[in-house]
Amino acid sequence: MKAFQKLGVGIVILAVVSTAAEAIELGQVPPAVELQGDLGGRLDGGAWRSAELKGKVHVLFYVDPDEKDTNNEASEALDREKFPAEKFQSVAVINMAATWMPNFAISLSIEEKQKRYPRTLYVRDYKRVLVQAWQIADDSSNILAFDKEGRLIFRKDGKLGAEEIQRLIQAIKSHLD
Repeated sequence: MKAFQKLGVGIVILAVVSTAAEAIELGQVPPAVELQGDLGGRLDGGAWRSAELKGKVHVLFYVDPDEKDTNNEASEALDREKFPAEKFQSVAVINMAATWMPNFAISLSIEEKQKRYPRTLYVRDYKRVLVQAWQIADDSSNILAFDKEGRLIFRKDGKLGAEEIQRLIQAIKSHLD
């Protein structure tokens, strides 16, 4: 009887955990997250909050450092569009827990990316906070786009193909005004 009770408790716990963090879907505002201190934050040490994904159209790259080049084609395509800074912002959140590389090596790589993409805000996630809160792929390269109200308008876990890059660009363009 005790075995059945333990099994029942385990099933209830699993059900609660699995429904607590569901993947965000198109049209939804993701659950609020804050990266600061031991959880991560901006390169300058300041906090980053998902509430900042409002007021402009945002593209958020959530990247395992081992997959940093996976979506370079998408990054370059967005850069070529020259979206107006007052209406568009890109954010790169680095999944620092997804790699064997030491943090100083990742920081050097981020500094190089910052030089190449100066309009992008770079953020560190030391504890996979966004993976857990938003149910995005771990150990991958993910691209999410949000409208001015912070609602998800595009999502792709993994490498974007040429057609998907065009869909991303169109989603951004259709929400700029």
